[in-house]
Amino acid sequence: MSAYTLTKTRFKEGVWEGLLMADSPSTPAPEVAVTLHDMPVRGVSLAETGQDGRWVVQIPVPVEALGDGVQTFLIRDAFDDTVLDSFTLIAGEVLGDDIRAEVELLRAELDMLKRAFRRHCLETT
Repeated sequence: MSAYTLTKTRFKEGVWEGLLMADSPSTPAPEVAVTLHDMPVRGVSLAETGQDGRWVVQIPVPVEALGDGVQTFLIRDAFDDTVLDSFTLIAGEVLGDDIRAEVELLRAELDMLKRAFRRHCLETT
């Protein structure tokens, strides 16, 4: 179990950002490792916040991660290999199929509700 907790604060302009907090203020800064498809992600930064035991983690999303499919980034404590957090990007046709299927399901449910409502109105008049 890691001595750190990572909480996402924002994802903007291709950079995932989070607040890393130590269980104890005297805990030293960790070494954070980020991987995508078991390959290290470059450009990861860890900056002090001015408060003991707190750091800002910034992870730039590499261009290779942009495209069709699902991309999962694992953020780990490099010392004990504990997963601190992860985030996923979904894009392209994979996403399109999911959304179309969900919209079709919603339309079918709406049609069913309309029929039931009309039948109820006819029966109660």
